[in-house]
Amino acid sequence: QVQLVESGGGLVQPGGSLRLSCAASGTALDDYAIGWFRQAPGKEREQVACISTSGGDTFYSDSVKDRVTISSDNAKNTVYLQMNSLKPEDTAVYYCAAGLILWTGDYCPDETDYDDWGQGTQVTVSS
Repeated sequence: QVQLVESGGGLVQPGGSLRLSCAASGTALDDYAIGWFRQAPGKEREQVACISTSGGDTFYSDSVKDRVTISSDNAKNTVYLQMNSLKPEDTAVYYCAAGLILWTGDYCPDETDYDDWGQGTQVTVSS
């Protein structure tokens, strides 16, 4: 129902910052929950943050809490993930996902609740 395109990844030194974007098309995100996921080689996919685009509720995984901020700009139909103090273990392909999910903000929806996924953007943290 919605097409998602991630951008903003790249190579960054430890301690650096990146701002990832998830641009949506096909429909407005007003009623959607958006999640940011990452997957490193040999590891399971991990949801690092989520947001309700209608209510503004957010939640973060312990692995990135205090280092990342998820936000939405409904006028641009885009969700962002600001990442600071990056570490080598943050290296992964980062994906955004969208779903028409009732969102309470107590925790992120399960990854199986999301319906649409982007193609991913590579983040590499290395010196």
